[in-house]
Amino acid sequence: MILGDNWFTQTMLINTLSRNETLRSQLVPASSKNDHLFATVLSQLMKQKEIQMTVPQQIHSFVPNFDNVLPPSIYNSSIPLNNNEPLRFQSINAEKLNQVLEGKLNGMGDAFIGAGKRFNINPALLAAIAQHESGNGKSRAANEKNNIAGMMGATGLKSYSKVEDSIMDMARNLSKNYLGLGLSNIAKIGAKYAPIHAKNDPTGLNNHWVAGVTKYFEGLEGDKV
Repeated sequence: MILGDNWFTQTMLINTLSRNETLRSQLVPASSKNDHLFATVLSQLMKQKEIQMTVPQQIHSFVPNFDNVLPPSIYNSSIPLNNNEPLRFQSINAEKLNQVLEGKLNGMGDAFIGAGKRFNINPALLAAIAQHESGNGKSRAANEKNNIAGMMGATGLKSYSKVEDSIMDMARNLSKNYLGLGLSNIAKIGAKYAPIHAKNDPTGLNNHWVAGVTKYFEGLEGDKV
């Protein structure tokens, strides 16, 4: 760190005075040695005091102002989620959503929106998957198990105490295991969610998953407010 020419000059001057005093003490009579020594010590003390007062000011002047260097975002620990992706949370009107939901899905607009907000998923995607998986709320799994998303457990289709729990579980699963892993469109999600030729799909329903979910999703997107 550069402290300035003034500090360097003063330091060299002190060293020079010290060497000169040593040489002078060898040449002058003994009677005047104490006078010269006292004058030299006093001079050095004064110089040191001046340096101590100067150096901290110069050091301070060279401390960079990081407030003008670092971007403002570095100070913001609460970075907002990127909602520009179409499958991330988007605003949708619950009443219009309810107009197309039937069977066990009837009146679940607010539940889809709430789950979407919690897990940063477009409610239209959640509703579209539920519509396709449950025959728009009329499937046996929906009626008997409140399972509207085809969610599987260790022993087969999961059972839920209420439809809202099934919606929330679907949103959690999609957030963690699909969107969270970079599967950013319906086709990519479908390849994992409902893989073609899966052993638990003997009738080949998974062949229609991507097209069916896409149809429902695009219909709901067109009704957004």
